[in-house]
Parts: sequence; structure tokens; C-alpha cells
Amino acid sequence: MLRFVAIESGPDQFRAVPDPARRRSGRGAHVHPDPACLALAERRRAFGRALRISGVLDTGPLAEAVATAAHGQGVAVTEPEHTQ
Repeated sequence: MLRFVAIESGPDQFRAVPDPARRRSGRGAHVHPDPACLALAERRRAFGRALRISGVLDTGPLAEAVATAAHGQGVAVTEPEHTQ
């Protein structure tokens, strides 16, 4: 799973930024490193709900990371931590 967070880039505008090291602050979400899963999540508008944001979300940086991970090149993907 690839973790990402939303970074504010302007009024009511956000960027989905990969966070493979899990160090960025803010609410994060996870997506499979598969372009088909990313496309499905975008169609369902799942990112806004998962990140609890309203406004426009630019998924360009996330799409680049997913494409890189899908080709097995350097983006760290992790299992999400489970809390009880």
C-alpha cells in the first residue's frame, strides 16, 4: 500500500503527495500501487472522503508515484499499521 497525504496548495486546493516514509503530518490515506486502483478511487471520489477535505485535489504527484511503483522502481510501499 502507498500512503499519501493532502498538502494545501491554495484556497480550497490540495495536492495528493506520496508519503512512503509515513512522516508527513496530517491525515493520510492508502492506495494500492496499481494505476487501475488509482483510477477507480478517482472515479469514486474516494480521496476527498478519506482525507476529509473539500475542494480540488490534484492527484498528479500521486499518479506519478503509483506509475513508478507499478514498474517496480524505487517508491517504497508499505503495509498500513493496524491499531486496536
